[in-house]
Order: sequence, then structure tokens, then C-alpha cells
Amino acid sequence: MKTVKVLGSGCKNCQVTAALIEKAASTSGVEIELIKVTQPQDIMAYNVMKTPAVVIDEQVVHKGSVPKEAEVASWFN
Repeated sequence: MKTVKVLGSGCKNCQVTAALIEKAASTSGVEIELIKVTQPQDIMAYNVMKTPAVVIDEQVVHKGSVPKEAEVASWFN
């Protein structure tokens, strides 16, 4: 199981990012634990200044925008 964190305030872009991740993981048959990190001090711990950002197994894989569907799918292949 992969641990996936969406870093951000919970804004619309963060919600869209989380939905893209859930869809891509489900399509790929990969089990994930999706965690939404909203506290500014927790987000800063990943050296992220722009959200939404995505962390998979403690590695920042995307930051600053809603990722493209193809990019999200590549994280689970």
C-alpha cells in the first residue's frame, strides 16, 4: 500500500487533485492511503511553498498546481 498525501488548505484545486489520485489508483488497482495535510507547519515541513502538492511514500512528486491525469497515472504504474 502506498501512502499518498495531498498538501494544501483544502481548496478546490486540492480537492480536484485528491479526486484524480483516487481515480488513478483505483484504475491501476493500487491500494493507497490518502491523507490530506492542511496545517501550514506540516506543509512547510516538506519545503513546499505552493499548493496543491503531492507526497508519495514521503517523496514530493508534484507541487504548485493540479497535476495532469497522465502524470497522476504514471505515479501508480
